[in-house]
Amino acid sequence: MLGLRDQLWQLVKVGAVSIGSRGQGMYDPQLLPLQVSTLQVPESFVLTAPPRSLPMQDLWSPLREQRRAHAAPLAMRMRPRALAEFVGQAHCLGEGKLLRKLIDADALSSVILSGPPGTGKTTFAEIVANQTKAAFERAHGARTGVKELREMIDAATRRLGENSRRTMLFVDEIHRLARNQRDALLEGVESGAVILIGATTENPNWACGSALLSRSIAFRFEPLLERDLLELLQRALVHPEGLRIAGLQLDADAALHLARAADGDARRALSALEIAAAAVENEAAPRITLELAIDALRSKLPVFDPTGDEHYDLASVFIKSMRGSDPDAAMYWLARMLTSGEDPRFIARRLTIFASEDVGNADPRALQLAIATWDAVERVGMPEAQLNLGQCVAFLACCPKSNASAQAIWTAMDDAKEGRTIPVPMQFQDQTKRRLTTTGADGEPLAADRVQYEDPHAQVNGVGLQDYLGVTKRYYEPVERGLEIQIAERLRAIRAARETLK
Repeated sequence: MLGLRDQLWQLVKVGAVSIGSRGQGMYDPQLLPLQVSTLQVPESFVLTAPPRSLPMQDLWSPLREQRRAHAAPLAMRMRPRALAEFVGQAHCLGEGKLLRKLIDADALSSVILSGPPGTGKTTFAEIVANQTKAAFERAHGARTGVKELREMIDAATRRLGENSRRTMLFVDEIHRLARNQRDALLEGVESGAVILIGATTENPNWACGSALLSRSIAFRFEPLLERDLLELLQRALVHPEGLRIAGLQLDADAALHLARAADGDARRALSALEIAAAAVENEAAPRITLELAIDALRSKLPVFDPTGDEHYDLASVFIKSMRGSDPDAAMYWLARMLTSGEDPRFIARRLTIFASEDVGNADPRALQLAIATWDAVERVGMPEAQLNLGQCVAFLACCPKSNASAQAIWTAMDDAKEGRTIPVPMQFQDQTKRRLTTTGADGEPLAADRVQYEDPHAQVNGVGLQDYLGVTKRYYEPVERGLEIQIAERLRAIRAARETLK
């Protein structure tokens, strides 16, 4: 059985406690082994647990770490350790680019990295942790509380004051931070105690808060190109931390399918490769064929959030494609929305709005078809409703376009809201009011023709020739396209007839 001195030394050696004396200073852990034979342990000695940031270690810790690393997914084992191994994002990390220069000079300031999953945001943070001279801390937007954030910032502040060493704080899913978490983080960023590296799949302009964003540089990580993913797949075959299957072959068409179906997501491509490799690992001549690759990764996983940027971006390019009379582009964006899980009723509503806003009276059938499509979507449902939507999109994209009626109502609405209010002319007021009104605002008797309404049906051409507005203003100006050519011709005749009476 170990004595008190031996037990004390074992605890100090594994970092479980530090040893000190009240009023007598601290024992030096480096000299303690030499003093253990003569160490006297008075009652005044205290044992202190190490700070929470120091992990508990024992003789088996390295073995456990090795086992955990061996069991890690391929995508994690293949993460680059240096910037030279990083694939993709040349617009940010290429030679001469701002972010690359900051890393090479070890002068990185607070940054926020946005982009789809699997584009290298966390990997970038890992590389920075390996290359920087600064201390490195990790946090997560959903799991790290305010107390832990404050502890990290306080430790960073002490570290900066004691040895001028700065601290980098990586916050994954930074968009999930609550307001009080952001406020706590902001204190450290603003004081310079921490250099923030935030990662998010959302638009940082609205997801990360203006205060953090104004103190950081935002970089957008784009989906990886197919050639980048092909490079990663080939690297996984030969890398020491890769698949580790001797003689494994990956057919070219299989690799191309994985790179294409992963849709720019390196993690998804490597995960699918790992699944396919596991299926042939015990074969005499392991080989990943196209058929096996398709089974491992059957289709792309659309990146879509019904309340996020992708929802509005797809709707925007869909409408603009129809407005530009490009049925092919409009059909593709329609398919993107449907495969992403967009509500077909939302699409039908947008088509109905488009029919009046962008086609208008150039082809009034557009509104009829859009309303019929909306009704069909409600009655038929998906997936068959894609036929109704596709028919309507093709027709609307090919219709002659006019927004004359839309411009007319928009301008009239502005005048009604912001301009001087125009009173209703007396002759067009309610007939009871007209009959009872005999004098004008100046008290003078009104002439009979001032209050007389003229029925347009009594006119030869059926057109009313009175001034219905009371001021000279034109809102509707038909264009020379579609049915509005005829409408414009008739409107010119009507306006000319009315002008002759002025």
